[in-house]
Amino acid sequence: MSISLSSLILLPIWISMAQIQQGGPDEKEKTTALKDLLSRIDLDELMKKDEPPLDFPDTLEGFEYAFNEKGQLRHIKTGEPFVFNYREDLHRWNQKRYEALGEIITKYVYELLEKDCNLKKISIPVDATESEPKSFIFMSEDALTNPQKLMVLIHGSGVVRAGQWARRLIINEDLDSGTQIPFIKRAMDEGYGVIVLNPNENYIEVEKPKIHVQSSSDSSDEPAEKRERKDKVSKETKKRRDFYEKYRNPQREKEMMQLYIRENGSPEEHAIYVWDHFIAQSAAENVFFVAHSYGGLAFVELNCCNWVSSSEPLDTSVESMLPDCPRVSAGTDRHELTSWKSFPSIFKFFTEASEAKTSSLKPALTRRSHRIKHEEL
Repeated sequence: MSISLSSLILLPIWISMAQIQQGGPDEKEKTTALKDLLSRIDLDELMKKDEPPLDFPDTLEGFEYAFNEKGQLRHIKTGEPFVFNYREDLHRWNQKRYEALGEIITKYVYELLEKDCNLKKISIPVDATESEPKSFIFMSEDALTNPQKLMVLIHGSGVVRAGQWARRLIINEDLDSGTQIPFIKRAMDEGYGVIVLNPNENYIEVEKPKIHVQSSSDSSDEPAEKRERKDKVSKETKKRRDFYEKYRNPQREKEMMQLYIRENGSPEEHAIYVWDHFIAQSAAENVFFVAHSYGGLAFVELNCCNWVSSSEPLDTSVESMLPDCPRVSAGTDRHELTSWKSFPSIFKFFTEASEAKTSSLKPALTRRSHRIKHEEL
């Protein structure tokens, strides 16, 4: 299809070029414009003009999907799991559809954190003005006042947001394996305060402002004939530009710009901010971290256990070339499933760590003291 379509478009252009190359200056200008057009045409982009509109529903019901009693995403009419290749041979369109559904899933999980888990949504920075970009985290009512235990959950990198481990698992498996909700509910049942970080929410996107350039001929003292000629050239230029844009961006997708959130412009900044303004201020004697994938990098130097993807049975010791915390098998060779598969072992580890804690007078390790210690070295 790409060959026939390109032939239909490019062949008349080449014929036109052959004809106008024999003309005068005006024809040469057209030749230049056509050459410019040819240099801009990308056949992959050209094919986009045959795509259906990138206009997707903004609710699960609009997609005709819902989560069943087992937390599985199913089509409300057929009962079938989610189908990525909804339209054959339109991978880009299918991907955009998947991303649109993913954004709905993110909002759905946020609602579950508030309604099912009774967590509070806390805006950050805490001193943000009304107009500046903001992010947020989720906390239980007793997160800062619980004198015994605080659990902090941190997801990995990518498109996931607070409350998620892996979007792919939520869509293709179920809510239990793909979200942090089982961890949150069990933690609260066992008397933990809970804080859920949101390290990938680093900026907001806004549409780029459109720059309007006013014609200099509007306020000039040039003769009317000259102004008319300039206006004609300007209109032709705009027409050519719109013609190019039709092929470069056939769906007229909005051009966006990113406005970064103060002191939370990266996962690392976010973790530091939440530590300083929340975790370090909590009353808990013991703080426990459950961090998936990239979310665990900030804590590997503390006393910990790392459940890694492995075909070995759960909790089997796994050797490592790196001098980080002890590694054991998560009982799965799928990276995105490691947090869910090691769920019972993680809570067992926390319980044993609490029971084994001595009554030492050694001061608690803080992020700042830990950092200073290494800087001194």
